[in-house]
Amino acid sequence: MFGNCIDAILGCCSPGGSKKKIKGTVVLMKKNFLCFDDLTASFLDSVHEFVGQGVSLQLISAINSNPSEATLHLSDSDGDNDLKGKLGKPAEVEKWITNVSSVIAGEVTFDWDEEIGIPGAFLIRNNRHSEFYLKTVTLEGVPGPGRVHFVCNSWIYPAKHYSKDRIFFTNKTCLPHETPAPLRKYREEELVQLRGDGKGKLQEWDRVYDYDYYNDLGDTGPDKVTKYVRPVLGGSSKYPYPRRGRTGRDKTESDPSRESRLQLLMSLNIYVPRDERFGHLKLADFLGYALKSIAQVVKPELEDLFDSTRNEFDSFDDILKLYEGGIELPDGPLENIKKNIPSEMLKEIFRTDGENLFKFPKPQVIQDNHSAWRTDEEFGREMLAGVNPVIIRRLEVHKRISPKSKLSKLYGDQNSKITGEHIKDNLDGLTIDEAIRNNRMFILDHHDALMPYLRSVNTTSTKTYATRTLLFLKDDGTLKPLAIELSLPHEEGDRYGSESKVYTPAKNGVEGSIWQLAKAYVGVNDSGYHQLISHWLHTHAVIEPFVIATNRQLSVLHPIYKLLEPHFRDTMNINALARQILINAGGVLELTVYPSKYAMEMSSSLYKSWNFVEQALPEDLKKRGVAVEDQHSPHGVRLLIEDYPYAVDGLEIWFAIKEWVRDYCSFYYKDDGMIQKDSELQSWWKEVREEGHGDLKDAPWWPKMQTREELIDSCTIIIWVGSALHAAVNFGQYPYGGYLPNRPSISRRFMPKKGSTDYEELKSNPDKAFLKTITPQLQTLLGISLIEILSKHSSDEVYLGQRDTPEWTTDRKPLEAFENFGKELADIEHRILNRNKDEKLKNRVGPVKMPYTLLVPTSEVGLTGRGIPNSVSI
Repeated sequence: MFGNCIDAILGCCSPGGSKKKIKGTVVLMKKNFLCFDDLTASFLDSVHEFVGQGVSLQLISAINSNPSEATLHLSDSDGDNDLKGKLGKPAEVEKWITNVSSVIAGEVTFDWDEEIGIPGAFLIRNNRHSEFYLKTVTLEGVPGPGRVHFVCNSWIYPAKHYSKDRIFFTNKTCLPHETPAPLRKYREEELVQLRGDGKGKLQEWDRVYDYDYYNDLGDTGPDKVTKYVRPVLGGSSKYPYPRRGRTGRDKTESDPSRESRLQLLMSLNIYVPRDERFGHLKLADFLGYALKSIAQVVKPELEDLFDSTRNEFDSFDDILKLYEGGIELPDGPLENIKKNIPSEMLKEIFRTDGENLFKFPKPQVIQDNHSAWRTDEEFGREMLAGVNPVIIRRLEVHKRISPKSKLSKLYGDQNSKITGEHIKDNLDGLTIDEAIRNNRMFILDHHDALMPYLRSVNTTSTKTYATRTLLFLKDDGTLKPLAIELSLPHEEGDRYGSESKVYTPAKNGVEGSIWQLAKAYVGVNDSGYHQLISHWLHTHAVIEPFVIATNRQLSVLHPIYKLLEPHFRDTMNINALARQILINAGGVLELTVYPSKYAMEMSSSLYKSWNFVEQALPEDLKKRGVAVEDQHSPHGVRLLIEDYPYAVDGLEIWFAIKEWVRDYCSFYYKDDGMIQKDSELQSWWKEVREEGHGDLKDAPWWPKMQTREELIDSCTIIIWVGSALHAAVNFGQYPYGGYLPNRPSISRRFMPKKGSTDYEELKSNPDKAFLKTITPQLQTLLGISLIEILSKHSSDEVYLGQRDTPEWTTDRKPLEAFENFGKELADIEHRILNRNKDEKLKNRVGPVKMPYTLLVPTSEVGLTGRGIPNSVSI
C-alpha cells in the first residue's frame, strides 16, 4: 500500500535539502514492430517515427497536493489542482537505445522536488507524430522506496488525440478508500475518460469502453437482399443477448436501430479500445489476417468453383487426401488465392509449398487409426472427453426412460418416444429400473434446443433432425449408446408435436449403415450446439460484458481489476473480428454449421436459460446430474461417472483457481463490510447485471455482492469461463473436428426410406451415401481451414498461472499466493498426464488412442490439443 512508504519518505525529504536527480528507464515498442498490418511502413517512416518535440513525463506526488495558485500541469488547468497530487517538472525521454526487432529503452531524468515525496503516478505527453506501445517506466534512487515501478502496457498516441494527458499509476494495489488523497481525483477522472460520453464514432486512438447491441450482423440497406437481414440481438425479451463493445459507427439509412457494417477490406479496423487490439507480437495479428483471407479470398473463390463443379467427396480416401497430399484446384481459383494472400501467410494457413493448396495436418483423431472414430465406444467417449463434453446428463426420472420435453404447449407433445422395448436387452443384465436407480443411464439431449427452429432450418440446404441419445454406463466406465431418437416437426403443424423414429445399435449390413447415419445426425446437432452455445455464447459472448464493466468501473489500482485483467486479454478483439467475418450474415459460421442463417437467433433463444451461478463447474455438474454433493469426497463433490476426463481434470483446475482467488481476495477484504463499502466494486457489479447482461438483470440467481464469499465465487467463475472452460471447448476443435466425418457440421438429406434410390445406394455403397449426407467439400475445406487457425496457440500466449508482467503488484502475500497457484497447476498437469497412462481409465485415451489433454495447463506453440490460456483470446 502507498501508506507503507509515506513515513519513510517524509523522514528523508526535509525542506531545504540538497537538490538531486532521479533517473528512470522507459521501455516501449515501436508501432511497426507490433502491428502486423503496418507492412507498408517504409524505412523513412522508421527514421521519422521518433523525431519531433519528444516525449515528456511528469511525476505526481502521492502525499502532497499542488498549491491552488499555480500548476505545472502539462494539460490545461481544471481549476481544482489543489485536490490533486503535487506535479513535478516535465522531463524529456532521451538517449533512445533502439533495436529494430525488439524493444526501445529510453532514459528520463527528473529534477527531484522534495515535495513530491513519493511518486504515485505520472503524466505522459507524446509530441511525436506516431503512436508507440509503452511497456514500463522504472525510477531508481527515489528517496525512501528507492525503486518505483510503473506497469503501463498501453498505446500512447500523439497528444493531439487526447483532451487530457495520459496517466499511469505505480504498481501499488489499493481499494478506493485507501487511495492517497492526492491521487483520488486522478483515479476517478481516469475512469470517466474510459467510460466516454456515449456519443459519436469511436476512433482507433479512443480508449472508450461502452455497450451496444448485436445490431451489426446483417446488411439491411436498400441494395441488400433479404437473405442478409438478421434480427438485432439484445435489448428485447424476444432476442436477449449479452452486450458487445460500442463502436459508434453510423446507423443504416433503412433502419436506425441497426449499425452499418464495415466493408470487408476494412475488416481489421473495426473499433475496439486500442489496448484490446492484437499486437503483442507480429504473430498474434496473423490470426486476424488469416480469418480475413478465408472470408475475403478463399470463400468466394471456392463458392464460384463449386457452383460449376461437383461438391462431393466420393470416398473416405478422398478426405484423407486433405492430409496426405492436398486437393488439386483448377489454375484459375488457385492463382487467384495465391495472388491475394501473401506467400508466407499462405504457407501458414494451408501448410503447403506445392500446387495442391489445401493440405492440412492430420487430426489426432485419425493419426493412430483411420476408422476407430466410427466405433460406438468412441462415440460415447467424446461426450466425456471430446470437444463438447459439457452437455451429457444423467437420466434422473425414476422408472422412466422417456425424457420429458420442456417446450411450451405451442409445440405439442415433444416427449421422447424411446421405450423400454428399445433398450431392455442391452443393459448388461440390469433391469431398466436398476439401471436408473444405480445411476447408469445418461442422455445427450439436443431435442428442445433445436426443435423450435428445425422447421425453418430445414427450409435451407440443411436437412436434419432434433436428436436424443440414450447411453448406458458400463462396468468398465465407458458409455454404450442404447438408442438414438431422430425427430422432425409434425407435417400438419407445430401443435401436433414431433414425428420421431428410434434407432438402435447395429454393426452389419444396411442396419449398421443406418446406425452410422443416426450417429452422424447426433454429431451434426452436437457440432452446431458446440460452436454456437458451448463455445461462442457461453465463453466469448458472455465474457465481453465483464471486460467492458471492469474497465469502466474498476481502477487499474483496484485489486479485482488486477486479478481479472489477464483473463480479458484480446477477448474484445476476437469478438469484433467474429462479428465482422464469422458470425455475420453470410459469414463463415453460417456457411459451415447447420442452423445456417438462424444460427445467432438460435443462440439468443438459449441465452434466456443462461445462469451465471451455474457456470461454476461443480454447480454445472450437479445440475446435469453427473455429480452429487458428498462431504467425504475431495472438494465435497463426487462424480457419478468416475472416468469423466473433462470433469476430473476440470474439478482440479476449478478448485485451484478458487483457492488462489480466495487467498487473493482475503488479503484485501478482511470482512464482508469492506465488500459492501467498496464503491468501485459495487458499481462494477451493478453495471455487469444491469447493463452488460441487462436482458437478464431481473434474474433471481445473480449474486448480491454483499459478502466476500460472493466475490470469491463470482471471480472464480469469471476466470474459469475465460480460461479453462474456453480451452476445453476450443483447442480440441481441430484434433477432433478437423476430420469432418467424426464431427460433421451439416447434414443435407434425411435418413433414406426403404424402397428409395437413396436406400439402395446406402445398401450398395454405404460410404458414399454417408458422405453425400454430411458436410460437402466446400464447407469441409472452409470449416477445417477455420478451425485449424482457431485451435492454434500463438508464440506469445500467456497461460493460466502465468503473467506477462511479473511486477503486477507490490504486495508480497498475493505474489506468494500466485506463485503457489502456479505450482499447484504444475502438479495438476503432472497428475493429468499420469492419468492418461492408466489403462483402467478407458475414457482417457479411447479407441482412437488420443489422450485427453485439453485441460493440461501449458502448451507449446501451434496445434497441440492442450494448454489453458488465461483468456478467450482466439
